[in-house]
Amino acid sequence: MKNNLSTLIDICLAEDQLEGTAAKLSQWLVEPGTAVSAGDPVLELETDKVAMEVCAPAAGRLEEILKQPGDDIEPCMVLGKIMPMDRSVPLETDVDETTQAVNATDASALLGPAVRRLVRDHEIDISLIAGSGRGGRVTRADVMSFLEKTTGSKAEGMQTAGTSVDNSTGTLTGKRIPHTQMRQTIARHMSESLLHTAPHVTSIFELDMSNIIEHRRWHKKEFAEQGVKLTFTAYFLAACVQAIKAVPEVNARFHQDALELFEQINIGVGTALGDQGLVVPVVKNVQSKSLFEIAQKLQEQTEKARSGKLQVADMQNGTFTISNHGVSGSLLAAPIIINQPQVAILGVGKLQKRVVVCDEDGADKMLIKPMCYISLTIDHRALDAYQTNQFLTLLVDVMENWGN
Repeated sequence: MKNNLSTLIDICLAEDQLEGTAAKLSQWLVEPGTAVSAGDPVLELETDKVAMEVCAPAAGRLEEILKQPGDDIEPCMVLGKIMPMDRSVPLETDVDETTQAVNATDASALLGPAVRRLVRDHEIDISLIAGSGRGGRVTRADVMSFLEKTTGSKAEGMQTAGTSVDNSTGTLTGKRIPHTQMRQTIARHMSESLLHTAPHVTSIFELDMSNIIEHRRWHKKEFAEQGVKLTFTAYFLAACVQAIKAVPEVNARFHQDALELFEQINIGVGTALGDQGLVVPVVKNVQSKSLFEIAQKLQEQTEKARSGKLQVADMQNGTFTISNHGVSGSLLAAPIIINQPQVAILGVGKLQKRVVVCDEDGADKMLIKPMCYISLTIDHRALDAYQTNQFLTLLVDVMENWGN
């Protein structure tokens, strides 16, 4: 952001704000001629990972828009210009934030990018939702709660709007919903990973979660008293560290001339955003964190993802990924698409009680155990069955003997 000869101030992105991530201009949040304060969101960008707001670099009035919705955006590109003004003097176009917060007709002006997209996609009248955020701001949780309360009417609406058979003509009627930038990029990334870049191979093991469940039962209250939720996913991150230390090739990046092994273990965790797609926030330097610190950082990143507050930096420099597809009821998913340029991804299935045959003192016994399937999908250019099965064997051993 710099002054030009006519004293206008450029609105642009610094070099490190995107760091190679593709972005498009989603929409301008203010119109030319609108007065803004320094730090006010003025436009929204959509990347393959997050929606992000670009804020006014100084107080003044939006003088000129240089880029339009749908345009590709690069670092240091000038997006618009602001005419600086002394904000100590109130302007006629200023609106008191408190008044705006309680005015339902102006509620959309207080929406963050993730919330705004939800409202737009579900065609919600924002005046029907009471905001619980700061200054009356409507949050993503408010919108999701509203949608849950209106599930019945939404389901009926989807039946009408979705593809159906017209019995009178025998033809199909439907409604086209344009893909978001995030969905388009996810589709392209997945196709390139599976079809053009890495030959995927998946190995599947079974895991007895008895010791993990017992350990969690004894410690979740202790964690909760410090404001941290102890999830099963936190245990998987901690166990992956032990397995990666024994099989470092899993924590790597494939190059045509070499396999780059990383000292840092930065684990991304796939987080679904409902119909909006998924993001992969990264817990960095897991190898140096305790179980409590892992759970704390995982909770922080997950909450940021679901509230639309993730920044590009929160999803960069991952070296390994976990897809906990079991949270939505899946027992098994294969292959899970590798998050390129990584070389492996761990899949965790639904925890389910099953009858298993155990050997006790030389006799077979049938016992009911809390079991789940875990899988490791690998880039076969970088890893073979030996390293894959070694990793899963060690992971199972760590999990099943937790606390022993």
